Amino acid sequence: MPKTVVLWILVLMPVMALLAGCSDVEVERGANAEPISDGWLGRFEDDAERFRALEGYLGGFSSAMWEVGERYRHLHQALEDDNLPLASYHFEKIGDAIRNGYRKRPARQANSDALFMDAVFEPAGAAFAEGDQAAAWQAFEQVRAACIACHVAEDVTFMNDQPMLRDLRAP
Repeated sequence: MPKTVVLWILVLMPVMALLAGCSDVEVERGANAEPISDGWLGRFEDDAERFRALEGYLGGFSSAMWEVGERYRHLHQALEDDNLPLASYHFEKIGDAIRNGYRKRPARQANSDALFMDAVFEPAGAAFAEGDQAAAWQAFEQVRAACIACHVAEDVTFMNDQPMLRDLRAP
């Protein structure tokens, strides 16, 4: 047997034994571990009740829209700071938040997709990523208009009467 093979065996055997021992320790710790909270989900009688509690805790589309609003503000600030990589990052996360939102509230998906995800998301994302400040601001205005249109379609027009949609505009 060549020396390099023997050397690899000598090195890998202790590492494999160490890893095998760690997994046993983790299994034991997992079975006897203290709960990470006061066990609030354990108070429910069955998993169906636990899932209902988790659904309530995670919120509906409004919690996703709260994240979208925060990231929208940060997107605008990144554009003002001429930080297009940060603008691109926040815009991608806006898309994630919207998709997560309609996982929880599927009835919101049709307008979200038609007015934003399918119509504006990809071209605006490309504009933020390509590094042209003028194109990025133009994309921001398209995003803003899509948000406003979606609020109208979802019959929540009062959402459009707030500073972030009134005041945060392209220069």
